[in-house]
Amino acid sequence: MVRAAFRMILDAQPDIVVVAEAPDGATAVAEARRLRPDVCLLDIRMPELDGLEATRQLAGPEVRDPLKVLIATTFDLDEYVYRALRNGACGFLLKDGSPALLAEAVRAAARGDSMISPSVTVRLLHHMTPPASAAPPPPAAPSPPSTACPVEPLTERELDVVRLVARGRTNEEVAAELYVTLSTVKTHLGNVQRKLAARNRVEIAGWAWESGLCS
Repeated sequence: MVRAAFRMILDAQPDIVVVAEAPDGATAVAEARRLRPDVCLLDIRMPELDGLEATRQLAGPEVRDPLKVLIATTFDLDEYVYRALRNGACGFLLKDGSPALLAEAVRAAARGDSMISPSVTVRLLHHMTPPASAAPPPPAAPSPPSTACPVEPLTERELDVVRLVARGRTNEEVAAELYVTLSTVKTHLGNVQRKLAARNRVEIAGWAWESGLCS
């Protein structure tokens, strides 16, 4: 029933065509690898292979030619959000969102942008930016370098782009706000991804909030 509803919503869009659907995760992975669609829309809980593992197999760090995966689920759990994004998902939606939000999330994934349900985004940012009144955490043991440490410093313009991306702006909106061309924004984002070793703009946004760039 849910697949039928999603298909009806997406097929009704003039610029979206549903090329296949699958009753379980294993079939979804096989069909995605065979057809290589612009976007794969997966649930979290599916028979045979859950959506998190299916995402890893289609878009994980070890995948040579990853596909774009969008998660749509009823399970609003932080653990699922974090695992989905770590496994390569470029978006995370809750099924109680509007049909328009679903279609826009598919479009965003297709063009290389990311979209996360507003309620999930607010909660993630809350975790990344604790209240100023909170007591400072005890000193932690040193950890190995990660995306929090760029391999080389970001330029001022790259930082401007990162701030806007972290606040949910699309490439077009970033270009308009900074008075630059769309290709310039894409070049800056490419440089930022290389310097941060980030796989997508979700990881770029996470780095921006964790490093205090948006505080």
